[in-house]
Amino acid sequence: MSEELREFITLLEALIALPSPSGEEEGTARCLEGFFADRRIPVQRIANNLIVRNRHFDAGKMSILLNSHHDTVRPNPGWRRDPFCPSIEDGRLYGLGSNDAGASLVTLISSFLHYYDSENLPFNLILIASSEEENSGARGMELALTAIDPPLFAIVGEPTGMHMAIAEKGLMVLDCTAEGRSGHAAREEGINAIYEAMSHIQWFRSYRFPRESPFLGPVKMTVTQVQAGTQHNVVPEICRFVVDVRTTDAYSNGEVLDIIRNHVQCRVQPRSTRLQPSGIPADHPLVLAASHLEIPTYGSPTCSDQALMNFPSVKIGPGDSARSHTADEYVGLDELEEGLRIYRRLLGVLLFENPEL
Repeated sequence: MSEELREFITLLEALIALPSPSGEEEGTARCLEGFFADRRIPVQRIANNLIVRNRHFDAGKMSILLNSHHDTVRPNPGWRRDPFCPSIEDGRLYGLGSNDAGASLVTLISSFLHYYDSENLPFNLILIASSEEENSGARGMELALTAIDPPLFAIVGEPTGMHMAIAEKGLMVLDCTAEGRSGHAAREEGINAIYEAMSHIQWFRSYRFPRESPFLGPVKMTVTQVQAGTQHNVVPEICRFVVDVRTTDAYSNGEVLDIIRNHVQCRVQPRSTRLQPSGIPADHPLVLAASHLEIPTYGSPTCSDQALMNFPSVKIGPGDSARSHTADEYVGLDELEEGLRIYRRLLGVLLFENPEL
């Protein structure tokens, strides 16, 4: 194991040891501040987001944004290990946040530092270690982006097996309400709101949007919660249900919401429309660089801070998305090594070998 890799494994172990559920990342924010302070690198902190710029930052140049997050979900009851006690066994580093997204964060930091002192770069490098990614909080990446000018594009670190996601599904959670009229269940009176809701739920189950994304497939709608009734002998006048909608780059969230409202008569209220789907053209320099390096590309069904970016972005990082939010989460040391190598090579191509940027 190289000394450089050991340094960043140590950083990842320090982050794992500090509980950082979304909205409570004070400890990991301080840890990262200290890491950069030890290297005499200035850090701008906004809430629990850290922003770092390359030494020869030039406000007259466009920037490449590197981003990953340092918050985690809360540990689930299935953990057999202490989620906050990092341990290395059989080539794996165990601990909450090791895979999602600590591995991406520390390997992006390593790649940023590799080019930090370089002079006469064609673009600036900005690193944002964001908070509140797991709960899509308003004081996370959304707040951090207000402190920088829009970058040329972003590389977002999430566990993808170092494959490059060039499209990502968006998310809307819909609170729907079907209305009826209360009455006694023993008599033919009232309008049952559950029966009213059933026709709308059937529509959500069966409707297919005309346009499909070449990378992400169709928009997916799933009814996940239903609530109605107060007692067995009263016809319910209200039935509420929740719909999880995974949008694609074939539509904006607003377009999907308009189509839904034009097809169902119940009240439909989105909790938010801000987590937009994303996609990047096949001829974008990021995709061409991936092709040059033989990095596989795909469309991702999961959300990340990409959903808050209104500029081109891709998602790529060490680890496996299937391990995210699972008990006894881990990342392979070989995956960390691969992340260091590929991130650095990708940045090298973008900075020095790609005249189309």
